Amino acid sequence: MLRQWMIRLISCLFCAVIAVLFPLRVSADGLTVETQAAASWLPAKSAVLMDADSGQVLYEMEMHEQMPPASITKIMTMLLVMEAIDAGKLSYEDMVSCSEHAAGMGGSQIWLEPGEQMCVEDLLKAVAVNSANDAAVALGEHLAGSEEAFVEQMNRRAAELGMEDTVFRNASGLDEEGHLSSAYDIAVMSRELLKHPDILRFTTIWTDSIRNGETALSNTNRLVRFYEGCTGLKTGTTDGAGSCLSASAERDGVRLIAVSMGSSTSDERFESCRSLLDYGFSGFERYTPSVELPQAISVKGGTQGSLPLTVGEIPSILIPKGKAEEVSCTISIPEEVPAPVEAGEEIGRVNWALDGSLLAEVPVTAACGVPEMNFRSAFGLIWKMLLGG
Repeated sequence: MLRQWMIRLISCLFCAVIAVLFPLRVSADGLTVETQAAASWLPAKSAVLMDADSGQVLYEMEMHEQMPPASITKIMTMLLVMEAIDAGKLSYEDMVSCSEHAAGMGGSQIWLEPGEQMCVEDLLKAVAVNSANDAAVALGEHLAGSEEAFVEQMNRRAAELGMEDTVFRNASGLDEEGHLSSAYDIAVMSRELLKHPDILRFTTIWTDSIRNGETALSNTNRLVRFYEGCTGLKTGTTDGAGSCLSASAERDGVRLIAVSMGSSTSDERFESCRSLLDYGFSGFERYTPSVELPQAISVKGGTQGSLPLTVGEIPSILIPKGKAEEVSCTISIPEEVPAPVEAGEEIGRVNWALDGSLLAEVPVTAACGVPEMNFRSAFGLIWKMLLGG
């Protein structure tokens, strides 16, 4: 108890000290904010802190290092299940029959018997809360026909999400040669899973039961109970991976994902993610940039002399607290464009920067099309003028 209290005290002091002594540095790609002092302190081999809304990376330590992900793998398993449910291909009430292969998984499990049937909702609960390997494989087999086919779906979805550091070999996360991911990729798929709000019904459970109360479930992620605003997400522990955690939390409209991989003990993974989340909530605030565009620009050789403009969706981003007045906006658009212009065609860009580093960039596009002036369109225009149109 005393050791845990001391670790938490040191964690809080650490966050306060680095905020004062080590200036925040935003990388040139506009994604990374680092305090190099933290890298030598976090009890993990790799880590990342990500804004769940924008995907902006707020802190990273070896975030692309490929490592065994252990049961954090199940985030992808849960993602595919939730996508199938939301697409109407699967329902919580569907009954799943356990195969001998799924029943033989070992490790964390709910002791499914071959041929035993259980509904999707209870299996998903067992995966999210108890990290049940047998339940994860049973769900994968039900969706794809076999674990091998389901793993192909996992890898295909990972590629779609841009998870370049990841290769899945199974649906459970048990150690297997070549089964690898990274802190960054885990944050990416965690963010995607959180786009399905119903998953929080499962990942925020502390204790529950299935089989009419006969099988107790207890969440392996103790931050769910002991960290304010925690919404999940998934633990992982194997001999090859060490202790890992993807932790999500929300406070005052700020949603964060902290991933820690390769810690020596379970306590270290929780303290690592707790420190990252504390750092994010104490040091950053939500900021929505604004921009004032000219109403229109000139068009050369077109059927009309001006072109109205529209700006793309402006993202809400996180910036260091107290820095809002220092964010600069740059509008890059020409004074005139040649016809023809297609509706929606990119005309220029708007970017916002802090301390000389890019925070966000959105396109400026043509609000309508402007055809090129030719003999036919010129004659039509003249005829319209003669008729007083």
